[in-house]
Amino acid sequence: MSPRLRQIRLVPLAALLMMACSGAQRGAVPASPEPAASSSPGGAASNTARQGYIQADVDFMSHMIGHHAQALVMAGWAPSHGASPSVRILAERIINAQQDEIASMQRWLRDRGKPVPEPGAGMKMSHGGYHEEMLMPGMLTEAQLRQLDQARGPEFDRLFLTFMIQHHKGAVSMVKDLFGTNGAAREETVFKFANDVSVDQTTEVARMERMLAALPAKNATY
Repeated sequence: MSPRLRQIRLVPLAALLMMACSGAQRGAVPASPEPAASSSPGGAASNTARQGYIQADVDFMSHMIGHHAQALVMAGWAPSHGASPSVRILAERIINAQQDEIASMQRWLRDRGKPVPEPGAGMKMSHGGYHEEMLMPGMLTEAQLRQLDQARGPEFDRLFLTFMIQHHKGAVSMVKDLFGTNGAAREETVFKFANDVSVDQTTEVARMERMLAALPAKNATY
């Protein structure tokens, strides 16, 4: 058989292999939506595809800034409230990570000409330019914040871990809601950021639950 004929017969086989691989990939169910691929020049892309994000993405970034801001307040109390070394290390990690994330979210909004909230400027949900009297998922109430602020030593550790677990789970639920919104989290930056928040905070919840379980009982003598 001539080399050219052999090459012609191999082409369909290669094509079949590629199709099989593609089909296997399509069969897998992704844990979260894939970011949208950019449209080709001259294509009839929709407005959503062209801009790469929708209002739900903007709301998520704006709300998460306020959500992170409360975590910074809570973590910032650890040194002055007699937290244990392990809780202080955890608080420092939260501060370092979430300060950087707040800066990234503010930059994302600014680059798209959207309002950029300051970290402490309101921590409630907003839709369509008005504010609802409800906290974002996992956010501490004013009473819970006062309770944490008044605690010291082992009691601060217990409340900090309890409330931060609540807070982190709220952030994870915000990501879940974003991924469940049609057309949201398709832009690569939003998708990656939201996915990282979910993975990182889920991991930290597991760590904090172990730390909380290792603490003496509330009524124990310290």
